[in-house]
Order: sequence, then structure tokens, then C-alpha cells
Amino acid sequence: MLGIRPMTIEDIPVGRRLVAQAGWNQLEADWRRLLDLQPGGGFVAELDGVGVGTVTTCRFGPVAWVAMMLVDEAHRGSGIGRALMTRALESLDAQGVSSVRLDATPLGRPLYEDLGFVAEATLDRHRGILSPADGTPGEARVRTAGHPDLEAAIALDREATGTDRGRLIRRLADEQPDAFRVVGESGRLRGFLLSRPGASARQIGPCLGDDLAGPALLADARSRYAGETVILDIPTVNVAAQALAGSWGLRAERVLLRMGRGPRVAEDLSRTWAGSGPEKG
Repeated sequence: MLGIRPMTIEDIPVGRRLVAQAGWNQLEADWRRLLDLQPGGGFVAELDGVGVGTVTTCRFGPVAWVAMMLVDEAHRGSGIGRALMTRALESLDAQGVSSVRLDATPLGRPLYEDLGFVAEATLDRHRGILSPADGTPGEARVRTAGHPDLEAAIALDREATGTDRGRLIRRLADEQPDAFRVVGESGRLRGFLLSRPGASARQIGPCLGDDLAGPALLADARSRYAGETVILDIPTVNVAAQALAGSWGLRAERVLLRMGRGPRVAEDLSRTWAGSGPEKG
């Protein structure tokens, strides 16, 4: 018998097993962050007492993100994904969320469309080993962020994404303070970048900024993480970021489809040089 219940920290082994099966990049730290940011926002599907699926939600005011929609490959096509999504959406509707968003894989797109989601944008996932920098520095000075920069970065992120993701930015900065890099002064921050380790690659992003800060921050990341395997999720509308990734030998391995349900969120993807990952856009 299938049951859907709230996910807890004790269920992380189920999530990690499904991530490994799907070949995704999340670590235990990512699961902990997801559950901490939205207590009660994750759900587990159990079949005869065995965990066979997960989904997480995170609310940022009137906007929410759905992520980690995973179903054991032995049970796909049996309605478990739909049951999980239905429970997640019912929970968000009860909280008064007006816009629900997610970054879909091709496998999940038909289900999301059936549930009222529509395509809004695409992102290309670039992966590869970063080659050493060619010695050409960015045009802007990049530095490690200090405490005064945090609120400025949150304000910039809110302006560019149309969503108050302050809790997410704070958490990522707390977890990886040395990876929090900025261009500009706290009173006039032009851009910022965060990154974190993953199961198979370092996720570079979020990286948001103007046409001067974005390339400088990515060049800085290239220098800092040379020799590492990295992932960058780059909006297709940001042609300059796409070109940079390609010139560094990173390969676009798959497309993520950003979808929404409810009023469309006004975001400026031309200022996104790398997304934060499918978990939060």
C-alpha cells in the first residue's frame, strides 16, 4: 500500500539512495539544507513501508520551489510521482502560495504539464573539468565577501529573481564562506557568486550580476577551481555566459526546463550567469 508522509532528517538515507540511483549531484548537506529551510516541506512516498520516492518544497513568501522529485526506477510509471506532487501542491496551496516553480528534467515534464505547470525558460547544464585560467584577469576586481556584503547580495538576488531567497543565500554563505565572492562595494554590489561541493562535481552558482561582474566572477571561479569537475546551470538567454562556458571546454549535457504554476514571476535571467541548481532555481 502506498503512503505519503512528511520527510524528516531520518529519511535522508532514502533520499541519498534515490539521488545515487538517478545519478544526481546532491550530497547529504543538500538534503539537510532543504529540510532545514522548510521544516515539514518535504514528503516521502512509502510502498509497504519502504521509501520509494521524495519531493521537497520551499516557500519564499508568495513564491515556492518544488525539487528533489525522485521515484525509485523500479516503481516509475505507477503514479507515485503524481501522488507526491499532488501532496506537495496541496501543502503549498494551504499556505497561500500563489506561484509554484520548478526546474524540470525531460522525464518529469509531462507530469508537471498535467498538473498545470507551463514552460517559462530553459537552462543548459554545462559540465566539465575547469582548465587553468589563461592569465587574462576579469575587468572587475573580485574579492571574498565580508559580512556587510550579505544583505547587499540578498537585495541583488531579490531584484534579479523576483523572489526573496534571503534564507537560501544566508545558508549557502554560512556553509561555504570562502566560496562567497563579490564584485563592488556593499553599498553598490555589482554581482556575487557562491558554490558548493557535490557528489560528482562542484556546483558553481548562484552567480548574479551585471555585464561586468558576471564574467569577472566566473573567471575568478575558473581560477580558484581549476582542475575540478564543475557544473554550471546557465540560462539560454545569457548568451555571454553560455559562450564563456563553451570557451572553457565545458559541455552542455542536458536542458533544464523552468516551469511555473500560477502568476509568472518577473525575473531577469540575463543577470543570472549561473543558477543555484534545480533545488531553488
